[in-house]
Amino acid sequence: MNKKLAAALSGGAVLVIALSGCSSDDDKSEKVNAWAKQVCDQVQPQLQKIANANAAIQQQTADNSKPADVQRTDSAAFQQISQAYKALGAAVESAGPPPVDGGETTQKEAVKELNASSAAYANLQKKVDALETKDQAKFADGLKGIADELNKISTTGDESLKKLQSGEVGTAMAKQKGCQKPTASTPKSTTQPSTPTSPSGSPSKKA
Repeated sequence: MNKKLAAALSGGAVLVIALSGCSSDDDKSEKVNAWAKQVCDQVQPQLQKIANANAAIQQQTADNSKPADVQRTDSAAFQQISQAYKALGAAVESAGPPPVDGGETTQKEAVKELNASSAAYANLQKKVDALETKDQAKFADGLKGIADELNKISTTGDESLKKLQSGEVGTAMAKQKGCQKPTASTPKSTTQPSTPTSPSGSPSKKA
């Protein structure tokens, strides 16, 4: 019952790990790289949290999973993702505008998008917590509704974030280890094999 939600989450949680900016001044390269390192050093722990949350939901996708267990796992995962996005927004904000043309505007848009994502996941957590777990059919319908909403959130966010993931700053950030996709780390399930996934990766499909 949780498979659609897991697929929506893992496929849609795209992060800003690169910000746009254009500059023909080669002298700015060192400053751009320094800015990228400052941001990426703070980004990595948050990317890890999101990857782990994705994996936790993936583990709770067995058809015989109890609604209460699924609810507890999904709620904790959404809370973790919400907090991670908030921290990512704070990291980009504290770094200041990237030293490229239009850097201030790019920074403000990125922070706004990350904070909006944080609020969206916090809202999803509230909706998961409110689901009726005693009736499995109603619970499954509720999860479907949340998965549909998650798809809308991620699609809207993707369109905005893709515009940010280009340019000189994006190239600099892509080179930083802190902005590279982490491998999920969660306790192994006794009934469901772990499916590590990255914030922008696609999970392996289960039968």
